[in-house]
Amino acid sequence: MKIVVAIKQVPERDAQVHIAPDARWIEERDLQYAMNEPDAYALEEALQLKEKSGGEVVVISAGPERVGSTIREALAKGADRAIHVVCDDLATRDALGVARLLAAAIQPESPDLVLTGLQSEDLGLGQTGVIVAELLGLPHASLILQVEVDSANGQGAAIKAKRELEEGWFQSIELPTPAVLTIQSGGNKLRYATLMGIKRAKTKEVRTVNAAELGVDAAPVVTLDAITLPRKQKSTQILTGSAKEAAAALVEKLKFEARVL
Repeated sequence: MKIVVAIKQVPERDAQVHIAPDARWIEERDLQYAMNEPDAYALEEALQLKEKSGGEVVVISAGPERVGSTIREALAKGADRAIHVVCDDLATRDALGVARLLAAAIQPESPDLVLTGLQSEDLGLGQTGVIVAELLGLPHASLILQVEVDSANGQGAAIKAKRELEEGWFQSIELPTPAVLTIQSGGNKLRYATLMGIKRAKTKEVRTVNAAELGVDAAPVVTLDAITLPRKQKSTQILTGSAKEAAAALVEKLKFEARVL
């Protein structure tokens, strides 16, 4: 089974983020970057499938030259080879634009399974993987926690997946292959790259493809006008009446205003 895993490099969670002067994106200078955590879970799921059923894991990532460090991390963890779509203007592309790049690079691979993280930690749109499935014309499912290959027919022509639903509910589904799945965080324990894995990663193939070579439309259908820091504000409300009335009013506010109940 050939599994392609799309990974994204994002700023580290504790990075000090500053808005760029044009307010269209963040200042990327001096930031530290890491693999998008949901994508790390997608990679882990792919590696476990490979260990159980055999095959090949290919990682793909779009972005500038610095993305190479995240690709090498994936190779060190056990991916077999990688595709780097070199793109210096990734921040200007919307989810459709990024999905077009990934789909164009994935299609020649003819994978049995494409895995992505559920969403990215920087934008959190949760759309790219689903759009990739549509562009490739493949069935897809989201919020996946676990994947199993159905080997009943000896061909691995189907997969069984466990989906996370609302309020602690789960759903088991079956899909034919090839298919695209977006993976939810927390389904597995993430592995660390071993010293031997880091050494082997240096010899593994990383094929680079320039975004312009893929010939996809870069014009966005969604444009980002501006980003702002969250506005900090404090307010105090005094709940009057009896203790019972104040408690009821507090519950209403927590439920419908704060939305924590």
